[in-house]
Amino acid sequence: MYTDDTTPLYAISVAAQLTGLHPQTLRQYDRLGLVSPQRTNGRNRLYSARDVERLREVSRLSAEGVSIEGIRRVLALQEEVEALRDQLQAYAREKASTSLVLWNPQRRRRA
Repeated sequence: MYTDDTTPLYAISVAAQLTGLHPQTLRQYDRLGLVSPQRTNGRNRLYSARDVERLREVSRLSAEGVSIEGIRRVLALQEEVEALRDQLQAYAREKASTSLVLWNPQRRRRA
C-alpha cells in the first residue's frame, strides 16, 4: 500500500503522543480550523504525517506567544509559499524538458 504524508494514519491518542499535546488540545485545534484531520465514519479523527507536522508548528508558534489569528495567518502564508514553490518547480521542470529546435535549411545557390 502506498502512503504519503497526507495519508491518515494516526488516531488522536497517537497524534497526541507524537506532538506532545493533550488530545483535548488536538480537538480544540480541529474546532478552530488549525488542523483538519480526516474522520472515520464521521466520528473518529485520523491524522496524517502532515497533520502531525502542522500540529507541531501550531504548538511551537503558540509557545512563542503567537495568537490564534496570528497562527492562522502564518499557516496560510506557509501554504502559499509551498504552493508557489511547487509552481516554480513545475515551471523549471517544464522549461528544462522542453527544447525548441528550429530547422531552416539554406537553399543551395546555383553557380
